[in-house]
Amino acid sequence: MQVPPLRPVALLVSFLVGTFVTAATGLTPEQQGWVNKANRHEKAGWIYLHIEGAPRERGFQHGYLMAREITESMRMTAAQWVHDSSFDWAWLVQHTKGFINPAVDRENREEMQGIADGMAAAGSPTTLDDIIAFNASIETTGYWWPEVAKKMEGSATHVTAPKEACSSFIATGGMTRDGGVVLGHNMMWDYTEAYFNVIIDLVPAKGHRILMQTVPGWIHSGTDFFVTDAGLVGSETTIGGFHGFTKKGIPEFIRVRRAMQDAGTIDEWCDIMKKGNNGGYANAWLLGDVNTKEIARLELGLKYVGFERTKDGSFIGSNIAENLKILRLETDLHDTDIRISSVARRVRWKQLMKENAGRIDLAKAREMEADCQDTCYATHDKPNGRGLNAHGELDPRISGPGIPFFPGGTIDAKVVDGVMAKRMSFAARWGSADGTAFDADKFLADHPQFDWMQGVLKSRPAQPWVEFTAGERE
Repeated sequence: MQVPPLRPVALLVSFLVGTFVTAATGLTPEQQGWVNKANRHEKAGWIYLHIEGAPRERGFQHGYLMAREITESMRMTAAQWVHDSSFDWAWLVQHTKGFINPAVDRENREEMQGIADGMAAAGSPTTLDDIIAFNASIETTGYWWPEVAKKMEGSATHVTAPKEACSSFIATGGMTRDGGVVLGHNMMWDYTEAYFNVIIDLVPAKGHRILMQTVPGWIHSGTDFFVTDAGLVGSETTIGGFHGFTKKGIPEFIRVRRAMQDAGTIDEWCDIMKKGNNGGYANAWLLGDVNTKEIARLELGLKYVGFERTKDGSFIGSNIAENLKILRLETDLHDTDIRISSVARRVRWKQLMKENAGRIDLAKAREMEADCQDTCYATHDKPNGRGLNAHGELDPRISGPGIPFFPGGTIDAKVVDGVMAKRMSFAARWGSADGTAFDADKFLADHPQFDWMQGVLKSRPAQPWVEFTAGERE
């Protein structure tokens, strides 16, 4: 494969960051009517966005009201991609749109076109191809790219592997204080891409209302923490060490959006996710139906599927596959190596589930999501890279992607129970789940090996827990 000349990151950044350099164009009466139905406000580090209507309409609302944040998030994603791969953003778009774009269904395509249109109207133009590539970036950079890089002439043996991201649990029946469903989740990610601070209240013209955490410009969640008006709640944790991808399937971001919008039951949700599975963003999905009080865990590899369900028990997720077929045949992780974050967190989850059986509620969920105990090195509550609430930036031992002091770890925490879900609400905390602030300037001064992150890595001050509800206004 020929390698095209690499454009400097500065040029790429200037290409993507045309943020409001021209005056926003005047809206047509139709567009103004669309925007009047939407609203956004900020709270404790989060951006709350309400959008509604037909696909093009709600996409326009999203793009118009979030244009600045979308452009900045795309810049950060592109910068990370350039550093990790040596190729520029245009290369990624060009080499993936041939198999990603045709698999996008009409409704989701129209919504993404609406996002591009709304950004243009706000004075920050982009293309539909860029919006689609941005939405697909987790699965293309983390799943398609490693497979391609292995076959490239002269390629090195080191290729960035899929991120091990998130810690989560779901419990019901005798495990919880009231016998109902309780779900907790925190997102673990590179701090350079810590832009998952959007809560979208999405009311489609057809399908279920969705309240979910997401990224500016995405039609899906990415963290996949969601509540729908069908009474479904869910989250996911990435299956670590996973390998496998096919260009013949349906992109994960399309399947998960369809599942959230179209499914009325756990079975329907899982059926949508399994149909056309491409192996991208392989996850363990933790699902709950607050009406029936049933919970489930769907582990979706490429070749193999694991599924469990119960009305009395709990399921956990920590980036290590529970299904043995997936673990042994589709990952390269060993389930007893406690030096690995995913295994250390799995051990800790099992300890906490046993210790708190019958007592799990929202308060306990918050407490567990903020747990920093390292079950390998016995640091107890000292921040580290292997706790459920991970702090890779504070750990001198190898953590995260195998790098000491790597600036990555927990960037949020969310909890929901059956009572909250029935009124379509959940509680969330932006930043570290234990409330620790992150100072990017100080970190880069202390760790100059990460100097490429200048202008990309951002500080995150300590934030309180807050509650979000569908239909809220500032």
